[in-house]
This record gives sequence, C-alpha cells and structure tokens, in this order.
Amino acid sequence: MAIRSLTVRVLLVSTIWAALALVVTGVTISTLYRRGSERGFQDLLRAQLYNVINSVTVNDKAALSGSPQLGDLRFSQPQTGWYWIVEPIGEFKTTPLVSTSLGSGTLPIVSVDEVPFDFRYERFYTTKDSFGNEVEVAETEVVLDIDGRTARFRVAGNRAVLEADVNAFDRNLTIALSIFGLGGLGMNALAILFGLRPLDGARRSLEKIRGGESERLDGEFPREIMPLATEMNALIESNRRIVERARMQVGNLAHSLKTPIAVLLNEARVLEAPHSDVIRMQAEAMQSQVQSYLNRARIAAQRETVLARTDVEPTLERLIRVMRRLHAERVFTLDIDPPVLILAMEQQDLEETVGNLLENAARFAVNEVRITVRPAQEGVSGPDAARKHWATIDVEDDGPGLEPDEIAYALKRGRRLDESKPGTGLGLSIVSEIVSEYQGTLSLSRSALGGLKADLVLPVAT
Repeated sequence: MAIRSLTVRVLLVSTIWAALALVVTGVTISTLYRRGSERGFQDLLRAQLYNVINSVTVNDKAALSGSPQLGDLRFSQPQTGWYWIVEPIGEFKTTPLVSTSLGSGTLPIVSVDEVPFDFRYERFYTTKDSFGNEVEVAETEVVLDIDGRTARFRVAGNRAVLEADVNAFDRNLTIALSIFGLGGLGMNALAILFGLRPLDGARRSLEKIRGGESERLDGEFPREIMPLATEMNALIESNRRIVERARMQVGNLAHSLKTPIAVLLNEARVLEAPHSDVIRMQAEAMQSQVQSYLNRARIAAQRETVLARTDVEPTLERLIRVMRRLHAERVFTLDIDPPVLILAMEQQDLEETVGNLLENAARFAVNEVRITVRPAQEGVSGPDAARKHWATIDVEDDGPGLEPDEIAYALKRGRRLDESKPGTGLGLSIVSEIVSEYQGTLSLSRSALGGLKADLVLPVAT
C-alpha cells in the first residue's frame, strides 16, 4: 500500500537508512576490533614464544634444560589453556619440557601441510587441548647448538580470553550505538518535522479553501514554498475569473435570447389555432432547451472550482418557505442530520434541482411532502468518486406515485405522465442533467408515504 504522507515517507526512509548505517557501522567496528585483538593475541603469544626460546638450552648431557618464567600464573595453574611445550625433533632424542599447566594432558599438532610456516618460520593455528579448551598456538622450530640439535617450541593461549574481550567490546559498542542511534533518530525526526511544518501549514490552508473558509493561501511560507503558494493563489484567482466570465457570458446569452423568444410567444397568442399552438409549443420548448444548455455550460465552467460551496439547511429552508406560500394546503417537513452540511455545488444549481423535485411532489401530493438529508452510506462510481464524500437528499410525497415502467418514461426529456397538470415535462430531465454534471445520481422509487420518492446523491465539500 502506497504511503501518501510526505512526513511519514521521509521519516521512514531516514529511519531505515540510519538503522542500516548503524548496523553496518557496528559490524565494521566489531570486525576491525576482532582483527586487531587477534593480532594483539598473536603478538602476545609470539613474545612469550621467544621468551621460552631464550630460556631453554641443551645441557652437557645433551638434554633440554631451562625453566621459562613468563610472568603469568596461568602457565602454572592446571588446565587453564595456557601452555608452553619444547619438544626435540629429528635425530635429537630427549625428554620434552612442558609447562605445569598442561600436566599429563596433550596438545594436538596441526600438520605443516595444513598450516605452513610463514617467512619468519612461524605459524599460528587453532586447536583443542585434551581438556576441551580452544587454544591458539604459536609455533616455531629452532636449532639449539652447533651440533644441529633442533627443537619445536609451542606456546598456547586460551581463546576464551580473546572471545570474552571481543564480546565485552561488542556489548559496549551495541549499547553506545543504540543510545547514539536512538538519540540521532529522535533529533532527525524533530528536524524533519520542523522542516516540513510549513507544508502542513499549506495543507491546512488548502483545507480551509476547500471548506469554504478562505479564498486564498494565507500565511508565512519559507522561500522554497512561497513560489508554490503564489502560483496556487494565482490559479485560484484565475479560476474565479474564468467562472465569473462564464457566468457573465451565460447571462448575456440568456438576455439576448429572452426577447426574441418572448416576441414569438406574443405572436403565437394573436395567431389563430392550430398555428398558434405549434408556435407557442415550439417557442416554450426552445426556451426550456436554451435554459437547460445554458445551465449545463455554466455548471461545466465552475464544476471543478474549489469555491463552489452551498450550505444545505438555509437553502432548503428558503425553498420550503416558498413552497408553503405556493401550496398552502400541503404540509412540508424538512429533516437534516447533521444540520451543518456543505455541498460542493453552486447554490442556484441546488435550488433548481431540489426546487423542481419539490414542485413535482407538491403538484401530485395529497397532503404531505417530506425532505430528508443524510450522509450517504455509499458513494457513486466514477474516476474521482473515491476522493469525495456524498450526501443523499430524499424528496417524498403521499401522492399516487409511479410504477417502474412509468419511472423510466418520466425521466425522458419532455415526457409527461399526467397532461392534466401544468408543466413542460422537462423538470426531471433538467434535474438529472444538473446532478450528472456534479457526478451525482438521481433515482426514483416508491416512498414510505405511498407516493414517489426522488433520491439525490450529491458531493459534500471536504
């Protein structure tokens, strides 16, 4: 799932990178320390090896003699893993010299083929003594006298000491890097949040614009964001000018067509039937068609603007008051929950849409007309539908209602089911066109009051 928050993205990437960097740094330092410790351990064994070499000679009886004193009690205590051994090799036959710590134990020798001597004629290898200690062995071979008597010298050190030192260093390193890492991540998070704070301010300002609380991006923005805010304000102002220009052009066109159509209607009244009826019907149809297409052009010009906002409650209450004066014999009720509901559409479009439905309901109702406004449980389909919230406006009456086949017929442009009632048959089709321009829906069904129920789904301002 894509992460849509810029702050979360930056924090996540920086945290992952910092954690990886700390892990790599810790592993690198630990590896370097281990290598240094192993070199130091081998240097210690080498120094002790040469102390043993300097302490051992061949006596008059052609035997090994000497008592190396290495200054370390571990070579005197049994089974410590710290040993020195001097063994005759070749034709030199005598008793080996062994440190007290080895006692009767043995220390296996790794073959020269497996671990050869280096240029110093030394070699280091790891093995296990007879007591189970893992030891590091430093070994060399030395000619002891002019007669060519040769001995193998070995000094062994317990690797547990080395591992304990490395493990202690790793623990301290882990603690230090963890403290440093957590502190660094905290400071990094604070720096990121502080740096991105102006973007959050811009987001809140945009939300105010979409909510109808403001008409421009206001606030002090950093130098990097100020061009964006300036361009956004210019875009909003340009959008507002386009909408106003479209409204003015629509008004001019409506005004220019109003007089010719009125002349046609007046001429139709003085003509004799049936020609007068034909002219009058065509002029009225032309008047309705022109008004419908002008409305569609106006809606298309301002549909995407963020400034199209209408408060539902006062608009519908005003329509109800008008209907009560026109149809005093009907009972009109209005139920809005929540009371504060803002639709993302122009006020006159909402008035024309609901007004047409109210007029139809009042025309066919027996006693009652009811309007109910609620947040929609489900939205509508479409490319932008998932980014919007929706509300339903139900207009119901207690009249005769319509059958399913009559509902489909009634939604067709200019079709009237009851010719005895006044009207042009364009009301529902006009409502449907306006609603569709806002990507909403209109549906008709049987009302709980017994008559017709018109269900509008319209976008809510977010």
